[in-house]
Amino acid sequence: MIELALTAAGSQRVRFAISPLEEVLGAVQTLLGLRRHPAPLPWLSDVPDVPELMAVLSARHYITEFLSPPPGGPETTAEAQLEVVRATPPAQVALELGMVDADLSALPGDPAAARDLLAGQLETVWQAVLAPQWPRLRELLAADIAHRTRLLGSGGLATMLAELHPRVRLSGTSVLVDVRARERLSIDSRGLLLIPAVFAWPNVGVVTVPPWQVSLLYPARGVASLWSAPEPSEPLAEVLGRTRALLLTTLDRPAATTELAGRHGLAPATVSAHLTALRAAGLLASERRGHRVLYRRTELGDALLTGKL
Repeated sequence: MIELALTAAGSQRVRFAISPLEEVLGAVQTLLGLRRHPAPLPWLSDVPDVPELMAVLSARHYITEFLSPPPGGPETTAEAQLEVVRATPPAQVALELGMVDADLSALPGDPAAARDLLAGQLETVWQAVLAPQWPRLRELLAADIAHRTRLLGSGGLATMLAELHPRVRLSGTSVLVDVRARERLSIDSRGLLLIPAVFAWPNVGVVTVPPWQVSLLYPARGVASLWSAPEPSEPLAEVLGRTRALLLTTLDRPAATTELAGRHGLAPATVSAHLTALRAAGLLASERRGHRVLYRRTELGDALLTGKL
């Protein structure tokens, strides 16, 4: 059990962020069979030749923190994280690589050289494997954050954490995470960082190695259906038209116009027009998150979809 004690300064600093590089690590570990995923991943069939990175990620208990540094917020890019990786002090690199439970004999002995080699391989995998899928992944992660933020605002920290993961709960002024490790940490003025991830399922993880911000990694909502395309019922399609019925069926989780257009092979302008009509009918609601507008079904939309009007 890991206990994360909320200090007076840290108790009000619970925030969310998205980590592109965490998805790179998770995707490679999934390919290696060290992580599971609840849905088929037809695009994750191979990665470029990155033997040193794969050696690090073959570890079963610890794979470093510096390769996926805690992101600054929901808008963090892979490029920004890669800059942090390349700026990691050699002493920190040596410390963390020394904790990895895998054969790293192929890595350069110089920590700075090892860091730069691994950073280059991370960038290669990102560009070849994750970047093409990132718009869809990012929208799912943003939708998860929007959902958790609403829970936090309406029910408080205990309510939000109760739905986050079965192994996470609030006890008094501490966040308890039921994992194999045994540790007690005080969350400092930086607060607790919550990071949803597509490739975390079904586990939860905690970043506890100084000087990195204490972070909690958890599975994002909706990953099982991320690459599946729901089909609307025929009666609904006859009433609304097939495209509007498809969009209404798809929006079991919030999504933006561009994500919906890419998923279904439609023009963004076409999707926008249909979403506007569905919202005007009270079947959808919209919410701005940064530069994006996310659409989600309303209770009326849910009722229409399930035939329980």
